[in-house]
Amino acid sequence: MLTPTARVAPLTMHRCDKADLRRAMRPRRLSCDPRVGMRLAGHVLSAGLIAPGAVVGGYWPLADEIDVRPLLLALVGRGHRVGLPVTPARGAGLSFRRWRPGATLTPGRFGTLEPVGSPMLPTLLLVPLLAFDRHGRRLGYGGGYYDRTLAASPVFTIGCGFLLQEVDRVPTETHDCRLNAVATEMAAFVVE
Repeated sequence: MLTPTARVAPLTMHRCDKADLRRAMRPRRLSCDPRVGMRLAGHVLSAGLIAPGAVVGGYWPLADEIDVRPLLLALVGRGHRVGLPVTPARGAGLSFRRWRPGATLTPGRFGTLEPVGSPMLPTLLLVPLLAFDRHGRRLGYGGGYYDRTLAASPVFTIGCGFLLQEVDRVPTETHDCRLNAVATEMAAFVVE
């Protein structure tokens, strides 16, 4: 197992539900600098979490999310096919379309940007998050898009966020899919 090079004590939330944790994590994430995404990219690449030839489903970061674009650019430079999600109507899973540097992106739901490229099926997903724990539990935004996507087609997942988004335990439900690995500005590691 890969271990982080530095740790900050995770946020401890006793008896919280998902809504409580979302309210607590949004301001915590706002205190972080999205530009440290270059460091996240370096950790993911040096940890060897993405196999040669993997087809990667990434995402275009929202303003307060860690910037995964340096990782997307590095993966394209290494010959990986990279796609970005297209957010469907509520209740469906994500689909992915091919993305290349400089490609046109169109406005999507929830403030996202989506590619207009050809459809593709990823073998690995980079997953945004509001919170994570050491056991691969992830708190998202509550729409369930990633859980439905993973239930339909399980692939290796790397949750991407700031180290300050770590909590001692993320509350889960039976439909919640766990991450295989987590990457932050401080480290990339396979979950316990």
